[in-house]
Amino acid sequence: MPSFHNGAVEIAFLDEGEGEPIVLVHGFASTKNVNWVYPTWVSELRKDNRRVIALDNRGHGDSAKLYDPAQYSIAAMAGDVTGLMDHLGIESADIMGYSMGGRIAAHIALASPARVRSAIFGGIGMAMIEGGGPGENVAAALEAPSLDDVTDPVGRTFRAFADQTRSDRLALAACMRGSRGLMSREDAGRIGAPVLVAVGTTDEVAGSASALGALIPGAEVLDIPNRDHMRAVGDKVYKTGVIEFLSRRA
Repeated sequence: MPSFHNGAVEIAFLDEGEGEPIVLVHGFASTKNVNWVYPTWVSELRKDNRRVIALDNRGHGDSAKLYDPAQYSIAAMAGDVTGLMDHLGIESADIMGYSMGGRIAAHIALASPARVRSAIFGGIGMAMIEGGGPGENVAAALEAPSLDDVTDPVGRTFRAFADQTRSDRLALAACMRGSRGLMSREDAGRIGAPVLVAVGTTDEVAGSASALGALIPGAEVLDIPNRDHMRAVGDKVYKTGVIEFLSRRA
């Protein structure tokens, strides 16, 4: 598995296919494989004649594990994405992030607009602005001795997911505490790239997709029917909607 060093932090990634580049940024406690390879995003996008780049965020998958929450700011993780683009010689790309990855993509769209041809925010709506969803309850669940010791329902969901993906739970707890920075309504309104906001209609984590879309000039909103936060990722409606959105950018 290829990797590069962004400063002292080693970041693992995949780079497959040819064509217009799209960079995929996974969600909290996931990996490039769990979020993008296994649900066939990589193969579907390659079939659409795209060069697909996906990274393991710091603290996740095969990338470096860090234990200081200060090393997991959204800005730091966004820097890993743009650092990977620099490493691969990619000036600008479509960027799709899911959940925490959507927040990272939004930061890049705001801070480095020249790098972003278009942005897709999957599994994240108004939680990008208002917060909510996983927080200290999840960090505590990740640090608990076992799943049996966790009573908080959201904490149990993420702890079970972290156990399933054999993640470094202490690195994830640090990531959860360090990545809670929110975007202001004013900053959301300054995002200039074409944006698609795609959220499951039964997602109780992401917040309202339509409310976030209303803040971002020209944003499109895709409702993924009858899917919650975990089950929207590989949904056919989500994939079709993204590929149609990208085709309109060509």
